Amino acid sequence: MDFRLSEEQQQFTDSLRRWIERDYTFEARQKIVTSPSGVSDAAYASLVDLGALALAVPEEAGGLGGSSEDMMLVMKELGRGLVVEPYFATVLAADFLRRGGHTAVLESVASGELKLASALNEKDSGHELFNIATSARKDGDQFVIQGLKCAVIHGAQAGGFVVSARTGCEQRDTDGISLFYVPRDTSGVTVTEYRTYDGQRGADVRFDNARVPATALIGVVGRGWEILEASTDYGVALLCAEAVGAMEAANALTLEYLKTRKQFGVPIGTFQVLQHRMADMVIHAEQAKSITILAAVKVLTAAPDERRKLVSAAKVRVGKAMRFIGQQAIQMHGGMGMTNEMSISHYFKRLTAIEVTLGNTDFHRSRFISQPDFAAV
Repeated sequence: MDFRLSEEQQQFTDSLRRWIERDYTFEARQKIVTSPSGVSDAAYASLVDLGALALAVPEEAGGLGGSSEDMMLVMKELGRGLVVEPYFATVLAADFLRRGGHTAVLESVASGELKLASALNEKDSGHELFNIATSARKDGDQFVIQGLKCAVIHGAQAGGFVVSARTGCEQRDTDGISLFYVPRDTSGVTVTEYRTYDGQRGADVRFDNARVPATALIGVVGRGWEILEASTDYGVALLCAEAVGAMEAANALTLEYLKTRKQFGVPIGTFQVLQHRMADMVIHAEQAKSITILAAVKVLTAAPDERRKLVSAAKVRVGKAMRFIGQQAIQMHGGMGMTNEMSISHYFKRLTAIEVTLGNTDFHRSRFISQPDFAAV
């Protein structure tokens, strides 16, 4: 496999990195995080101008039709810069809509006019996205949605939601699940926003007899699990890419600290035990990067069984790397590494949040083991 970037990919990556280094410094990010909105419209507009949103939208819907490898490069740079704007939330929801053929909505996403969020989690579901209590009943040519979705990433910033609801079968069945696109201004939709510990924004979204037309349906009634699982696997691959960027940045910060911090009159980086620890951090990051590339290449084209196996393997390996690198970076920085003024603490918090998003390491390890051909691996 050729891991080299094409000329266009390299140019786009360089442009995105230059924007982050020039306009999205750690100090600028801190001002955004502590602002009332928690996000920057100007920063999001810059992502639109760079073509990052259009990259996630098919050409027939007015986008650039970027590949999953292209999206991995974007997420890696956003992870490196700890960007808190609702990019991931929007492109994940856009993938649901792409699979459902909602091109009119996607045109607004590509232009930056519309931000999206995926309302999938519930208070009792844990990492099991098929465990759905939210209901949707047919009423004439409409569906009536009732239920509460929790921890919706950037829910308050979204102009529309992709919602999973049960139209049949039992609460933990994969059958009987339907997906809907629900605009934010739909009557009966209430959003309660809060700030998450990693500097992002989350929300609880309540649907109280929220009525949507039959055209809001994504896919086929009662058969939404296939799309739900495929799109969330795509989201996991994107999160792994973001984590790789954050880990590379954390390693660079730690290495620089080892070169400048002195103890007993010499830089602590001259101590062999810390050199070995730093080398282990780099090895973890490189292994995580390799399996993330593999998952990104295959996530949209592989057969379902292979996709599940690759994505879960990536999340497990990246999860191990995030834990090791985050903990070792803080350890080598000392107590000051946990302070709000040190950027390394924010990388640690973001890596911790990624580990539990869309299934933690333990969940994906169990999922990998449950695949039909596991015994043959």
